[in-house]
Amino acid sequence: MAQKPEPLIFGEPDERTVAQLKMVSADPRVVRAALMADAHVGYSMPIGGVAAYRNAVSPSGAGYDIACGIKAVCTNLLAAEVMPNRKAREKIADAMAATIAFGMGRTNPTPIDHPLFDDPLWRERELAPLKAKAAAQLGTVGAGNHFVDLLADEQGRLWVMAHFGSRGLGHAIASGFLNLAAGRRFDDRAPGESMDHPPTVIGLDTELGQYYQAAHNLAGEYAYAGRDAVVGQVLELLGAEAIDDVHIHHNFCFVEEHDGETLIVVRKGATPLAPGQRGAIGGSMGGVSAIVRGLDTPQAHEALHSAPHGAGRVMSRTQAAGKKKWVAGPGGKKRPTRVTPGLVTRAMMDEALAAADVVLRGGDEEEAPHVYRDLRTVLAAHAGTLEVEHWLRPLVVCMAPSETFDPYKD
Repeated sequence: MAQKPEPLIFGEPDERTVAQLKMVSADPRVVRAALMADAHVGYSMPIGGVAAYRNAVSPSGAGYDIACGIKAVCTNLLAAEVMPNRKAREKIADAMAATIAFGMGRTNPTPIDHPLFDDPLWRERELAPLKAKAAAQLGTVGAGNHFVDLLADEQGRLWVMAHFGSRGLGHAIASGFLNLAAGRRFDDRAPGESMDHPPTVIGLDTELGQYYQAAHNLAGEYAYAGRDAVVGQVLELLGAEAIDDVHIHHNFCFVEEHDGETLIVVRKGATPLAPGQRGAIGGSMGGVSAIVRGLDTPQAHEALHSAPHGAGRVMSRTQAAGKKKWVAGPGGKKRPTRVTPGLVTRAMMDEALAAADVVLRGGDEEEAPHVYRDLRTVLAAHAGTLEVEHWLRPLVVCMAPSETFDPYKD
């Protein structure tokens, strides 16, 4: 049997991130692995990590936000005509923040009746209790690094970009199957997201593996439907039509053909990018995003036709914003109290956004531009595997309010 190749490493990740990918790659079912240039340590597998398994899936690899991804659409409008000045952008930003349901635990005030809820999988004992909450949350965005942006390309065309995943449904599916794989009950309290937790891998020749893959695919449909709904809301708000769109998952177990063999390619914070396939990659709230296309090169093949999913964090949320203590206020709603300072202040964040001429609604220091690499530098490391079709400059960035309690960090 041929010796397994060493993981392909892009950029300059830290030693702990590389060691984490090598731990994943050590599984005998992994054919080969790669690490994207935006990589950093994640739960059990690095963000930006890619691993191709023979006949196995990895719930810890897909992670808790199953099918997190990006939908980007180019509209039939010019940014300068829709938002000719700062005041116009502020007005649209206010309307977006008032229309889109951001934040953990939020429900959609206008529930969406979607065919995915007719899937017989919802009748399974473990998934049936999740259906009502999933239906209520469809079309909501969540918190953390999830966003809905307005951007302009090099021709001045207005784009809408939404980044989020399968919400509480994905988290419940991930927690439940990690429990089942460890011999616990599906709805037991999970032990938590230790970054050093060994990978959880389940063979597809088992009922549990087949069940996870089916539930995971359902979460993928759900995430796609949610992003479709939110982007549709923004298009309606703008009075715009989509003339081009790119829609991808970057936390998922993909069934793909590589070297004539069917493999399960687990991407955690990595964009699928087969030759000719297009992907959307988000930058920081003050930096450019990109629309890319995959190349047919030996290096792209070695990388399992994968690309970064973002600019990549260079400091943790706690390092950036300091330590928060969430205290229940009136009505039991939790609000943050800063216990220790972080490396990024609100003034620093506001100054960076002013320099980039970006209108922000929501967000906080945890997601400031200082926390991320520059996307141009990240993608330059992948010049042999992809080409950039469009650089997108941010105009309006909408995120969950800073006081939003988010228990589902990624």
